[in-house]
Amino acid sequence: MEVALLAARQAGRILRAGLHQDLQVSYKGVRNLVTNVDRAAEARIIRTILHHFPTHSILAEESHPHEGDSDHRWIIDPLDGTTNYSHRFPFFCVSIALEARGQMQLGVVYDPLRRECFCAEAGAGATLNGRPISVSSTATLKKSLLVTGFAYDIQTHPKNNLDHFIRFSLSAQAVRRTGSAALDLCYVAAGRFDGFWEMRLHPWDTAAGSLIVAEAGGRVSRFSGAPYANGDEDILATNGKIHAEMIRHFEG
Repeated sequence: MEVALLAARQAGRILRAGLHQDLQVSYKGVRNLVTNVDRAAEARIIRTILHHFPTHSILAEESHPHEGDSDHRWIIDPLDGTTNYSHRFPFFCVSIALEARGQMQLGVVYDPLRRECFCAEAGAGATLNGRPISVSSTATLKKSLLVTGFAYDIQTHPKNNLDHFIRFSLSAQAVRRTGSAALDLCYVAAGRFDGFWEMRLHPWDTAAGSLIVAEAGGRVSRFSGAPYANGDEDILATNGKIHAEMIRHFEG
């Protein structure tokens, strides 16, 4: 955890500094972009982790996997919310998780602008800046504030989430779309949102945040209610109280 926190804060400083510099933006797809700051932050995180744990494996968004000689794997998103960042919209974060023998052991999500650091260790609860957090007590969907997101290929892929967005917008108190899945999950963990759903995310988008939700007393599953495994096609994370109600909306 100390190494994860160190790496996240180092990357956070790079992100803060990059906001005041000219960005070099390139595209991995029609709408899926990456900046020089993403790459610099990721390189810093990887250097820090491998300095302390040279045999560990690394899965990171912007670089090729590093295959170590141990059963520990770090899952890294150096800048979750790159589109926000490129427009100077202040909602983005660093996400770092550690998986051991197929089980998530710790997660850190760091918002460098608000200096908010969400952390969790398996079986030890979740914290925000060192203080315990827990999910909300909202009991019904109609009183819930939900959050979701859309994949970069929303204009061309048939599973674009718009049907679910309409259905929940008509059923919940309100729905937001922020542009950072990792922070969305942490906001569920902290009780700021009551539920989150999204489709076709990558492992680095959810690895840390899903553990933080679970350790904050929430529930994480597939849309069907089946157990969620990192990188699955869809994810539902809630305070637990509205989980069954949200699953019924996916079915209907």
